[in-house]
Amino acid sequence: MRIRIEIFFVMIMIFCCWMVLFTRFPFWWKAIGFSLYAGIILYSVAELWLQNRSVPRTLLWTCLLILVPVGGYIFYIYSGQLLFKGELFKSKRTSDRELFEALGKKRRPVEVPPELNDQQRGFIGYLERVTLTDQNQNTRTQILKNGEETFQEVKQRLKEAKEFIHLEYYIFRYDRLGQELMDILSDKVKEGVEVRLIYDAFGSYSLSDQDRRKMADSGIQLHPFLPLKFGWFTQKFNFRNHRKIIVIDGKIGFVGGLNVGVEYLGEDNKIGFWCDTHVLLEGEAVQTLHAVFLLDWKYVCGEKLFEDPRYLKALPAEGDGLVHVVATGPETRDMGDHFYAMITCATESIWIATPYFIPNQTIMTALRVAAKKGIQVRLMLPESNDGFLTQYATQSYFSELLRAGIELYTYQKGFLHKKVIIVDGDIASIGTANIDLRSFHLNFEVHLFLTGTDSIDDLVSHFEEDLKECSRVRPVAFYKRGLDVKWKESFARLFSGVL
Repeated sequence: MRIRIEIFFVMIMIFCCWMVLFTRFPFWWKAIGFSLYAGIILYSVAELWLQNRSVPRTLLWTCLLILVPVGGYIFYIYSGQLLFKGELFKSKRTSDRELFEALGKKRRPVEVPPELNDQQRGFIGYLERVTLTDQNQNTRTQILKNGEETFQEVKQRLKEAKEFIHLEYYIFRYDRLGQELMDILSDKVKEGVEVRLIYDAFGSYSLSDQDRRKMADSGIQLHPFLPLKFGWFTQKFNFRNHRKIIVIDGKIGFVGGLNVGVEYLGEDNKIGFWCDTHVLLEGEAVQTLHAVFLLDWKYVCGEKLFEDPRYLKALPAEGDGLVHVVATGPETRDMGDHFYAMITCATESIWIATPYFIPNQTIMTALRVAAKKGIQVRLMLPESNDGFLTQYATQSYFSELLRAGIELYTYQKGFLHKKVIIVDGDIASIGTANIDLRSFHLNFEVHLFLTGTDSIDDLVSHFEEDLKECSRVRPVAFYKRGLDVKWKESFARLFSGVL
């Protein structure tokens, strides 16, 4: 009903603008039209103010509604403003909570490693209290570096599948890599293995109707997440599924930064070498990762696979430390809080590698304060980004970071796409979320938080190796950048909320 009212309002506003500006209607008719238009805008502004959002965001939307005729209102309502009233993704939020609470009741309590300090224990307790998922023991993790190593392992594990293969990707291209995976999946279907694929409708826009038909004809069940053709009516087109998940027979899981496309193998000449990180999971944490997929599958097609016990069997594996699978999205909007809690528990070092750094104020404050306390803060970013706005919006934070004493490094070998945070060498996060407002508020993401596992040593080692391919940003050289660059940074930063 609410959506219909807003569409009706748009039609009235368009008609009023047309009548006032382009017709010879009598003055009093135009006065009525102007009053109707102004009434809708004032109603929307009043409703916006009652939501008590941040002051800058409230002022931004207010100016947009008042100063941009019709277009400002359309952009406002279709950028997900209903989310703030809890109306978007309401059913998904309810389903997610019910399933994860049911899984939590079945799981045995975890034993916190005794060697953890108070800050680390506090962070683990925080995650247990505020997330829908639980910590997992009896889980083995293996860090996979870059595309060649990752997809070599993925292909091998796919070929070993016996019962089902479930995949979920933001970008799935039907290029050479995509076709190789599809050939393997098609062969597995012939062997009686169930294959299901969720792809994001926007991220995988390059998938043609013919490509999708080929997949479907081979027996692969596939569905888009938030189809674009319905986006204009559901007000959800600005929210995307950024997850990268593979679950094989409930025993093996993959999650991390790599999508499916030859550029992730470093075979795109425009991009060059692709630096990324993925994780292979075995054990109890696979059950949680699989639950994320199964809930997304229910959301895209309505099929409740999680009611079949064979899809959610807990299969322990020998492992060390704790593994916590955390899924966030517009319905929870708290990945930024998790990163903040992780950063603030540091006592010695904070190492971050991310392709996009457009943080909220709390993350910036936490990093600045940590550096001023004498904690080593290292931030690794790509030298060149894949867009004008993301490049200069990220760069607009450099001055503040450098003044705080934070070590800034830009990756020179190619494009840095890994999403890793390491705190004190004892806690790490790795997954799909960037440190930007889109990942914090608009995208569906999934991340692993590792505590006391041997895999953290691998992440530390890989970080140090990648540092050798970086150039450190020095304050003196950076401050000499031209006025034109400063203008670009300031302009790009205005769009930080939607990048």
